[in-house]
Amino acid sequence: MTTPPWLYRALARTAVPLVPVLLRDDRQQQAHQARLSAPDRIAAWASTHRDRTRPLAWFHAPSVGEGLQAREVIEALRLLRPELQLLYTHYSPSAEQFAASLPVDHADYLPYDRPEEMRRVLEAVTPELLVFTKLDLWPELATAAAARGTAVAMIAATVTRDSGRLRWPARLATQSGYAVLQRVGAIAEDDAARLITLGVHPERVVVTGDPRVDSVCAVVDAIATDDSLTQLADPAVTLVAGSTWPRDEAILLEAFVRVRTSHPAARLLLVPHEPTEPHLRDVEAYAARLGLPTPVRLGALPDGATPSILLGDRVGILARLYANGMLSYVGGGWGNAGIHSVLEPAAWGRPVIIGPRDRGSRDAALLHRADGLTALPAEGAVNALDLLWSVHLADPNATAALGATNRAALEGERGAAGRNAELLNQVLD
Repeated sequence: MTTPPWLYRALARTAVPLVPVLLRDDRQQQAHQARLSAPDRIAAWASTHRDRTRPLAWFHAPSVGEGLQAREVIEALRLLRPELQLLYTHYSPSAEQFAASLPVDHADYLPYDRPEEMRRVLEAVTPELLVFTKLDLWPELATAAAARGTAVAMIAATVTRDSGRLRWPARLATQSGYAVLQRVGAIAEDDAARLITLGVHPERVVVTGDPRVDSVCAVVDAIATDDSLTQLADPAVTLVAGSTWPRDEAILLEAFVRVRTSHPAARLLLVPHEPTEPHLRDVEAYAARLGLPTPVRLGALPDGATPSILLGDRVGILARLYANGMLSYVGGGWGNAGIHSVLEPAAWGRPVIIGPRDRGSRDAALLHRADGLTALPAEGAVNALDLLWSVHLADPNATAALGATNRAALEGERGAAGRNAELLNQVLD
């Protein structure tokens, strides 16, 4: 049976003890300790709750975005296989609360990818199926599971054209893990081709679509019409900017100065990706330097108030806040990490604006083909946003029509969760 190369194992053994030295954030330090102790907790759960007469499927997703993809597949697989026990692991501390909400038998951090930890967990839970989500495959876990006779699969599989995993040495280090995948549900043909480059056997890859589209549409459709967070502003005059970083915010605020000269009723709802106190203060200070009205934080918004700038000051609510705008802006398009999710505003039927760098985002390409997404130019972005924003304010009917094309594009992509669940069901058979 294939095993990870000795260099990968040596790096894993060397790197884990160094993690506390590299981390300065308390939350990350706590996550490190949780990963170290995860084998004990998972083994303790298995000793008291693992029903050996029932098959177990182990799903892994690193963070919340991938978790949303996994959740839809888990729920669809439950309908096909109600006898399953389900274990769910994550890597990021941001996914801890989300993981606790899932309909699974146990949720926990993923242990570090070292032979001893992974063998211990596999022996404790004895899974029939191990499922990785998107691309977060760990070679030690994958190869050890396959060696035990566990079926190993991947869902919502995505490989961007500039993914680091396609380059040496990551490709060499992870190839053994991709080689043992028995079935892979890729989001698109391009992803399938890149997965084969990573080491997946060609006959084991099937294009099944993106289950997160199912998840996002379901979440938006389930939001109550009387939800107070969807009624904070007048959608006819409001732009909602979500998951923004400082470069996004500077461009938005500078463009807003110009927009207000021709559309004084215009409103901006700004939701930073990391709404920490220092970040919020920086946004408020920059607005003051530009002569804009003082932003009002969501947590301090008086009843019935409609400030010119409303500032989101907590996480976990962005999907609802997009309902407040006739137009949306999604941050992240000015850095190297790529844009954040454009699916939530699209599910609300809103046109989307992003920065110039989408790093090959399939979601952005989908909306662009529907004419419902615009990328700002790298040069002259403030002027371009001012013009685009003003055009949308001046023609609300055309804006609504563009937003409707985004929702229609998502509707055409639905059903991936069921297709991925059926793929896993076949593996279990």
